[in-house]
Amino acid sequence: MSNILKKLFGALTEKPWEENQARIDSYHQGRTFNISMQTSAVIIIFGVSTVLFSLIFTGYLYSVPPEQDTRFLLKPNLLWFNTLVLFCVTYYFSKITKDLKKNDPTRIKKNLILVGALSYLFLFGQTFFWYQLMKSGKFVSTNSYFSSFYFFTALHGLHLLGGLFFWGKVCSKTLKLKEEEIISQKKNIAALSLYWTFLLIVWLLFFLTMYIFNDTVIAWCKSLLS
Repeated sequence: MSNILKKLFGALTEKPWEENQARIDSYHQGRTFNISMQTSAVIIIFGVSTVLFSLIFTGYLYSVPPEQDTRFLLKPNLLWFNTLVLFCVTYYFSKITKDLKKNDPTRIKKNLILVGALSYLFLFGQTFFWYQLMKSGKFVSTNSYFSSFYFFTALHGLHLLGGLFFWGKVCSKTLKLKEEEIISQKKNIAALSLYWTFLLIVWLLFFLTMYIFNDTVIAWCKSLLS
């Protein structure tokens, strides 16, 4: 933690007009952190998406009337299964990271394919869950709870589709490369892994606030806002 603070605020104590510091600055590459362009792009997406999801959740809190029953009337095991699938995706990405360090191209290719298959399985599960909701008479127009539920899951699904688009590009390129060339995709794979970790965190926050502890979270947040 101290190293991060030093990197962030250390420049404030430097004296660029001095000869020694000017010599150091001449050899500096201009980077505060040693991260790739791909990871930097993912971090920017994090910031924009976090603000967007925060606004959605705040709007959800303000739009739910006090008298509205926010209990989830349909609680099948499918959402639990989808959450487990996202955990598996993150797990296989961590395995890919280890395989890159071990320079094991066979496992890298295998686990990349598994990541894509599990991600599509998650999307299929969400689509089927929507079908279950609509079949039971719960639509976007039913109440504020379900309109927020549909909107949030749709937005999360779009983020996942965006990730799958870049996964497809990286995976197709990796599968065509020779074994000794796969290591060149390390930065792209690391950025994808970070992106899927973010999707898992966002999903877990949604899962806890709107599905498991929904009434408790709303009551607590409204007490803070009042």
